[in-house]
Amino acid sequence: MWTIFRKETQGLLSSLIAYLVMAVFLTGVGAFLWIFPDTNVLDYGFADLDTLFYLAPYMFLFFIPAVTMRSFAEEKKSGTIELLFTRPLRDWEIIVGKYLSGLVLVLLVLLPTLFYVYSVYELGEPKGNLDLAGIMGSYLGLFLLGAVFTSIGIFASSLTENQITAFILAFFLCFVLFQGLGLLASLDDASGLSYQFIQLGIEYHYQSIRKGLIDSRDLAYFFSLIAAMLLATHWVLAARKA
Repeated sequence: MWTIFRKETQGLLSSLIAYLVMAVFLTGVGAFLWIFPDTNVLDYGFADLDTLFYLAPYMFLFFIPAVTMRSFAEEKKSGTIELLFTRPLRDWEIIVGKYLSGLVLVLLVLLPTLFYVYSVYELGEPKGNLDLAGIMGSYLGLFLLGAVFTSIGIFASSLTENQITAFILAFFLCFVLFQGLGLLASLDDASGLSYQFIQLGIEYHYQSIRKGLIDSRDLAYFFSLIAAMLLATHWVLAARKA
């Protein structure tokens, strides 16, 4: 597993798309936080990072599928996947190694945003007037969201040898699970099933964790969804070998 993890991470860090994703993410969030008049902290007058935690999930919808689309699709197209399966590695080790490599990018994207936290902390009146518990909860929620999107991207990539198809499929699945179920529920607020649909969506649990109160039900939801996506990836690869 760690051999695959190192190989994939090295490939990720040597590719232009990873640095492009990080640059666009940090520039986009920074522009909304500090420059655009309707959202920047200086004009808003409140020391908070709501803009970051509202905008980041939508940027993840594009960027994570763009990074994970090559995970298995590229291996299939180049024919190296057959060679990969002949190595003394179990399918789970290959899947988890690629998955953990994708999580590295999520961490690399989020770590520089801690500078924004420090900046807003210093700008507070009085200094340090910041909801640190809420911010820590929001970062945990954002990391778990990125972890789920990464597992979905890995699954989508295992279904096809075309990277563009993998990107579109991953984006669609991420959107449906993040916000689509909530939008579906809003079509009929009077229905008794509307609240259940909302609870099935990722956004409900992400917003719950953002409040700074870590509920075991929210954690179980995220971990279960990740496990389900990785298990589905294993089934796809096992079926291909059969």
